[in-house]
Amino acid sequence: MRIAGIELGGTKIVVAAGSGPDDLTQGIRIPTRDPASTMAAVIDALAGLGPFDAIGVASFGPLCLDPTDPGGLRITNTPKPGWTDTPLVAPLAERFGVPVVLNTDVNGAALGEGRWGAARGLRDYAYITVGTGIGVGLVVNGAPVHGLLHPEAGHLLVRRDAQRDPFIGHCPFHGDCLEGLASGPAIAARVGQPAETLATDHPAWELVGDYIGQLCASLLLVTSPRRIILGGGVGQRPQVRAAAEAAMRRHLAGYVRSPALEGDAQMIVPPGLDSLSGVLGAIVLGAGALGG
Repeated sequence: MRIAGIELGGTKIVVAAGSGPDDLTQGIRIPTRDPASTMAAVIDALAGLGPFDAIGVASFGPLCLDPTDPGGLRITNTPKPGWTDTPLVAPLAERFGVPVVLNTDVNGAALGEGRWGAARGLRDYAYITVGTGIGVGLVVNGAPVHGLLHPEAGHLLVRRDAQRDPFIGHCPFHGDCLEGLASGPAIAARVGQPAETLATDHPAWELVGDYIGQLCASLLLVTSPRRIILGGGVGQRPQVRAAAEAAMRRHLAGYVRSPALEGDAQMIVPPGLDSLSGVLGAIVLGAGALGG
């Protein structure tokens, strides 16, 4: 069984094929431009990979994942200019004639980490990415959570102390939601320089860690994950992860009791697959169409 995987991100796309970490082609990287030229480049990349049995797509969103929706499986009201209502499944299915499975990029990454990475052997866990945006993939009883839509926990409202953090937020929809306060662009807007240029001891990291810790506390109270994986360019910084772990425990205030939250135990961990979580998760999605 050979699966093509597409990690469709807001700034770049990775296309690869295989069956797992030990059987994976070199990822083909494509910049995310306008939908027409980007999807044409994705189709060209897939065509060069040789035969495959299914395609998995782990995409930025929000997404319509309802197969009965007359508009088809697509990106919906994304803040990324030009991509609203872009179909993702139909063009690939028509071109290649194989099953195509679509899910969110974070649900895909969560499934990859559950199959081969930091959540291996667990059936209840969460994957958070903090970078250009903030997304949360939730796996409960071994399956990614879907419902009316899919989890969009990056837009949860969090407590902001206006004296400590007067920044009003960067989200075009909600202002000071989590993504509006702790994403890479939000950090840059707050401090006036790109997040990746900040020193490791910059006070912004402690602030960002507190907001992510609030998210983690909320996830523990809502779906009770046994592990929380924190990825993305911002999320993988050790100082952010440490601040988030401390803030999560502080905001829980001892209400949730578990050995996983005692002493030096770490509930929040880095990805086990590093930068391959997304494309490997896409391969898990595609394999699911074939019973794999």
